[in-house]
Amino acid sequence: MTQSIGFPFCCLTQRVHIPRLLLLCVTYQPVICSLLQLCSEGSASLLHLFSNKSNQEQGYCEAEARLASSLDFWTLSSENLIAVLPIDPAKENYVRKVKNCIFSIALPTPFKSRVHLVAVSKEVLEDILDLDLSVSETEDFIQLVSGEKIVFGSIPLAHRYGGHQFGIWADQLGDGRAHLIGVYMNRHGEKWELQLKGSGKTPYSRNGDGRAVLRSSVREFLCSEAMHYLGIPSSRAASLVVSDDEVWRDQFYNGNIVRERGAVVLRVAKSWFRIGSLEILAHYGELDLLRTLLDFIIREHFPSVDVKEPNRYVRFFSIVVSKTAQLIALWMSVGFAHGVCNTDNFSLLSITIDYGPFGFMEAYNPDFVPNTSDDERRYKIGNQANIGMFNLNKLLQAINPLLDPGQKQLFRELFKAKLGLLGETKGDDDLIALLLHLMEETEADFTMTFRQLSEITQSQLQELSIPQQFWALKMISKHKLFPVWVSQYLLRLKSNMNDSDSKRRERMTTANPRYVLKNWMAESAVQKAESNDFSEVRLLQQVLRRPFQKHPAAERAGYSSPTPSWARDLRVSCSS
Repeated sequence: MTQSIGFPFCCLTQRVHIPRLLLLCVTYQPVICSLLQLCSEGSASLLHLFSNKSNQEQGYCEAEARLASSLDFWTLSSENLIAVLPIDPAKENYVRKVKNCIFSIALPTPFKSRVHLVAVSKEVLEDILDLDLSVSETEDFIQLVSGEKIVFGSIPLAHRYGGHQFGIWADQLGDGRAHLIGVYMNRHGEKWELQLKGSGKTPYSRNGDGRAVLRSSVREFLCSEAMHYLGIPSSRAASLVVSDDEVWRDQFYNGNIVRERGAVVLRVAKSWFRIGSLEILAHYGELDLLRTLLDFIIREHFPSVDVKEPNRYVRFFSIVVSKTAQLIALWMSVGFAHGVCNTDNFSLLSITIDYGPFGFMEAYNPDFVPNTSDDERRYKIGNQANIGMFNLNKLLQAINPLLDPGQKQLFRELFKAKLGLLGETKGDDDLIALLLHLMEETEADFTMTFRQLSEITQSQLQELSIPQQFWALKMISKHKLFPVWVSQYLLRLKSNMNDSDSKRRERMTTANPRYVLKNWMAESAVQKAESNDFSEVRLLQQVLRRPFQKHPAAERAGYSSPTPSWARDLRVSCSS
């Protein structure tokens, strides 16, 4: 039964600890991995269950395109995938070791109880899926996004992949609770893969139940959209539904099992292939299939690489290295810690995927770890660049560092933009490093420190009398080295050519968000959603769409204020 309920000075360097976020200068050295040693051309076995015509093949013309008002003639296609990439010959849906294939066919498992529509993304529906927002109010839509209905052309697939988890090879993993229900080509000629998360068991479920709970699903829905509007490459979330089905979870792995509600997120991405997609094939010596998958990925998603070029894999990996470095730089520029940077969670398209125990750093701390199960603090925010290099080394099957030395410049440029600095001066690194050191020492809020620097005037800074409204800066101002930093900062701003204080502030407000999805905000929304009050989910959805703009309702809710007292010891659950 379904029911709609809406929707980081020379004289100080010996004394100041240079924050680890900036110690990222690693060298890039092209490595020709074992893939290039392959001399045989493998051919994937073709499996044609039935022929589905894509929207493009049906003469889908952008000029004539209209947003669909129903799902009656709206179709998906799995043909592009299964025509090239082999399918598991076993059709039964039971947990097993799978070999010599990329996907297994697996149908979603519908909920037994009524389903509520919690929220949808109007932009995803209309701009990506060509669906009018009104479609989300129909029974057909709720059935589709909950896994109850399969639309024409859809062959639900579960992807086989492996990965290194916390640095250790974990062997076969795969989509244990996700179903790729098809590829949609929209009126812009873009292909998007639609995947349900929390939609039931697959051959890769291991000991899991195939479900996701409302708590983790609200977080994924909100954060994937928030990251997009922060300008950070990410998967998107189209919808979120919740059921009354009971799902049992040990939230903090402490033996306390609680009853929660099952939920499903319909998420979309250009591709769900990840580093682990290639690792599993190399691990089991399926080299022809590895070549087939790599060529498919290059042909579909890396247009600057000629798939017939002998050195195509070297070029492919070079692009992945560069884009992955940029992605991690962007994460750190907004204080985002992914939480579970395993190779199976690192996209080959260098987008943010698989939102679990993520977190946005509040008090500045390079050792910030949002994942309570990460006892060794492997995935702390200050270590994400090193982990990225580890993962890329696994991808390339090599030991040489792969990040371009120019990547350090990338981090510098990002933080210079956050401080409103133009041009190049010798002391920029010291200026950035000292500020981060002060933030670390005073546990100042990462997001609001930079945002308030965007709003405060130079004259206010020069007086060292910080108004109460700039509470994050007021916290840093208590540090004895703050006057030194301010003096150096104001001197540096004078070197900006053709600049003014108003231009600086305007420029900085476009580089420093006012709102990020902090854990306490997500938790507040989750608590309300557990009681079928989805108002804060929807408010956060609106606010996070425009994270750089002041929002009256967000201000009333305290989203730019210090963390409330009830949330200061908030822990992020590991289970989902």
